[in-house]
Amino acid sequence: MKALKKIIYGWIDKHFLHGCSSYNPLEVRKSCRSKEQAREMFAAQGIPHAQGEIFLSPWRAHRFARTHGFPLVIKPNVSGFSRGSHFPINSFAELWKAALMVKIWWPWSVVEEYLQGRNYRVLAGNGEIISVIRRYPPFVTGDGHSSISQLIDAENRIRKEMGLYPVIHPIPKNRAIRRYLRKQGLSLDSVPPEGQEVTLFNRISLAPGGVVETVDTSTIPEINQQLFKKILDLFNANILGIDVIMEEGIETPWNAQKCIFLEVNSRPFTAMHDVPRFGSKQDLSRAFRRLDALHIDNQDIF
Repeated sequence: MKALKKIIYGWIDKHFLHGCSSYNPLEVRKSCRSKEQAREMFAAQGIPHAQGEIFLSPWRAHRFARTHGFPLVIKPNVSGFSRGSHFPINSFAELWKAALMVKIWWPWSVVEEYLQGRNYRVLAGNGEIISVIRRYPPFVTGDGHSSISQLIDAENRIRKEMGLYPVIHPIPKNRAIRRYLRKQGLSLDSVPPEGQEVTLFNRISLAPGGVVETVDTSTIPEINQQLFKKILDLFNANILGIDVIMEEGIETPWNAQKCIFLEVNSRPFTAMHDVPRFGSKQDLSRAFRRLDALHIDNQDIF
């Protein structure tokens, strides 16, 4: 049975977890594998989190929307890289479509409140804050004479020159991007005014062209840093990728603004911390040398 588990885990690792770190023992990974587990821990410890429910039937998501209103987000209870996530959902028509489409990724799904704010990944490990990045959906900024298609080409050239590939992806011009532009009354041929930022897709993940910006940890208040370290300790983890949305920003104390902790990642994709599109590249080698020295039980079992 153990040999079979190793084969299955190897397949999952190759197809879904490629490039993700593996510094936590099996019991830690099991304790924070789903979004429901993280939300239960946040609720028990008084950590701000989105109100939400796990559902199998879309009717339960429908009832949640009737009680809590919009905007909402629907996502698989177990997933990564924002796979299968749909947000912001602002109508029952959008909710039903998302509630059915999400089943492609996982039978049990999450519906929860959506906060429009600044999205961060906090990489905490060995009792310290290793790195913090702010994540952005794909976007371009108008120059007053170039079309959105031309601006995408220019942005993709910059990413290539900066050596961000293959961790950061080029912005595609696929149907999803074109559809999202149409919702804004735009197309690839539209010419945005100088300085106007055009969001090309709703997801902040890397696959559709999202990018990251490094955050100087010295600008983060001590009260925020202590909360991130507390979450690391709660799960007894060597390392966690902590996802949080803050309405005003991570430089503002968490208890002085609206914020929601989304989930914790026991196998965080650390490579994206090394390829910022914005901000300064950080040297994280000291932190990873300490992690590399750890002996991890059942590292090759899912």
